[in-house]
Amino acid sequence: MTQEERRLYLIKALLAEDARLSGVTIPTDEEGQKTLLRALMNIREPKEISDDFLMVQDAYLKAELAGKKVTKLSDLTPIKGEQIYLWQGDITTLEVDAIVNAANSQMLGCFAPNHKCIDNAIHTFAGMQLRSECFDLMQAQGHLESTGQAKITAAYNLPSKYVIHTVGPIVSGELTEEHKALLASSYLSCLELAEKKNLASIAFCCISTGEFHFPNEEAAKIAISTVEEFLAKSQSKMKVVFNIFKENDKKIYQELLSRG
Repeated sequence: MTQEERRLYLIKALLAEDARLSGVTIPTDEEGQKTLLRALMNIREPKEISDDFLMVQDAYLKAELAGKKVTKLSDLTPIKGEQIYLWQGDITTLEVDAIVNAANSQMLGCFAPNHKCIDNAIHTFAGMQLRSECFDLMQAQGHLESTGQAKITAAYNLPSKYVIHTVGPIVSGELTEEHKALLASSYLSCLELAEKKNLASIAFCCISTGEFHFPNEEAAKIAISTVEEFLAKSQSKMKVVFNIFKENDKKIYQELLSRG
């Protein structure tokens, strides 16, 4: 199958699952089809899916990844010491042992069609299996995920081996000491989980700074101090990448990491 044939197969299969989508017209252009496919993947509830669908989906996502530039840890240079890196780019194209996902308390990914949050991107490009695994974890747990905790899953069609999901604090109004403590807990929980799994590298997104409105500079200070304290106390050899996307965050991290 060509990429177009795979894409159309996946779109038609997802449309056929839900009678409410019977009136949806499939675009004839590539970008329109990609947008529709992502939207359909985003809104699909976790439920049984055929092996044939997953086989086509995996082939499609792997071919899409092959068309992007994948960055390996070996391509990067530490910015502080030998273990701390700063990298600007799309975390779904980073090849490390684990990438960190800024999740919500449902831990099932973003259901908003084509939303630009990292949760949406990670679940989209990992594939349907990620939501299914998260669903199984949450069913076994029996309650929403607490803020500041973390869980690990496979990464499926992403270049990383694992995804570590954490729920950061939501700041609505004034920033409090509790917000700061919970954000530090998110970073620490991810580090401890990665260390427990004997992972050699982990990449952090800017947890809580986007949709959750945590002030960027204060969040960066907490991220850096928590990582540095963990590495010092644990004597871990883990490599830690601070993944930033926006220029403003890049400047903040560069300034903070350039200090002693």
